[in-house]
Amino acid sequence: MSHVDLMAGPPATHLPVDPAEAELAEAAAVDVVRAHPASPFAWAALAEEARDGGADDVTVYAYARVGYHRSLDMLRRNGWKGHGPVPWEHEPNRGFLRCLAVLATAAKAIGEQPEWERCSEFLRDSSPAAYDALLD
Repeated sequence: MSHVDLMAGPPATHLPVDPAEAELAEAAAVDVVRAHPASPFAWAALAEEARDGGADDVTVYAYARVGYHRSLDMLRRNGWKGHGPVPWEHEPNRGFLRCLAVLATAAKAIGEQPEWERCSEFLRDSSPAAYDALLD
């Protein structure tokens, strides 16, 4: 009889390689979003570029929110059941994790405290390493 660990959590989700990641090295984030509108990496880059360029916090929030929702779609298509680890160490997961971090900080910037708390906790639960790298 095989042993089943009933205390084990859900398996880690490992997203496939995102082709937009490589394109971001040579093209503007907005152009990569147009070419790959479902790409977490493209939306994360656009949100970070807007944030770093001094865009209004609402604009940054909107870009990050789109990336977050596109990421959830991709996570679900790859076996994620709404919770469980999404390791930072697996590079294709970083687009999602970056979107989530930017969404958290942009929510805080616009005074959306419950969203900041939910997103920062979600990031910590998904990947403590990502939380440490992106928010801490």
